[in-house]
Amino acid sequence: MNYTKLIFLFLLGAFIFISSCSSDDDSCTETTWYEDADGDGLGNPDVSLTACDQPEDYVEDNTDTDDSGSSTSGGSTPLSAFDEFNPDAVTVSYDGDEITIESNGVPNHTSPYWEETNPLYIEPVVAVALTPGRIGGDRSFVLTVSSTPELATTSSATGLGAIGISVTGVPIFNDQEGNNRPIEELIIETFDYAGAHNGPSGYHYHIESSDVPENTTLSFDDEKLIGIMSDGFLIYGRREMDGSYPTDLDESGGHFGVTQHSDGEEFYHYHIINEYYLGTVIALFAVDLQGNPNAIM
Repeated sequence: MNYTKLIFLFLLGAFIFISSCSSDDDSCTETTWYEDADGDGLGNPDVSLTACDQPEDYVEDNTDTDDSGSSTSGGSTPLSAFDEFNPDAVTVSYDGDEITIESNGVPNHTSPYWEETNPLYIEPVVAVALTPGRIGGDRSFVLTVSSTPELATTSSATGLGAIGISVTGVPIFNDQEGNNRPIEELIIETFDYAGAHNGPSGYHYHIESSDVPENTTLSFDDEKLIGIMSDGFLIYGRREMDGSYPTDLDESGGHFGVTQHSDGEEFYHYHIINEYYLGTVIALFAVDLQGNPNAIM
């Protein structure tokens, strides 16, 4: 009798278990989930799966047309861009995923800041007054960056001194002068047509070059490469390759797009922002860096 009861209880338990499982299966309603690779809460309509429970990194929304927009990756820096750098001033070397740019800061264009005996010396065509000092001297600028720079979670303000290295080898400065004061009219009057003047740290650029016949090298309101910033992102002129002004720039003048160097691949890069400074000049870079800055030694 006890044996018969045990069999009955076992069969009853098995029936209840099977019924419970069937009930659970019947209550499962599969949902289509869409991949949210960039974590912005919007799903990629082209990547989906069905499941009862929400998988990790998937959402119900399917309206994200660019599921990489919030990624920290800026893409790979196109190495052909470094062919634009002045070989008499700049040396570029590669070590694994690092790129090192070394410059002596000596440009390959004319300026009234050359010694008068130098073949590149010209009389001022833009500058009203010159700051003390001449181009040359024993200078060295070394910047090491990643070949795949990343966007930082927070932007970084630039300070005094070099914040980038231009294609000519001349360092790029922001819109500040000594004592962290903004560029003023009297300072603007010292810039040559290249947008540069001399200072305690030597010859350096602050603003976009001028549209004068003497300017045969530097970018003016075009798509030319300007140089590389200390966070590893390249900076180009005000325009796109097709001659248009970009309309999707972030607050630092950056966006994902193609350039003449990227072989159709999009990567993050800066443009000179198409806004006049003090109504007369355009600063090369007067905003925050969107990547992680590296020291320019």
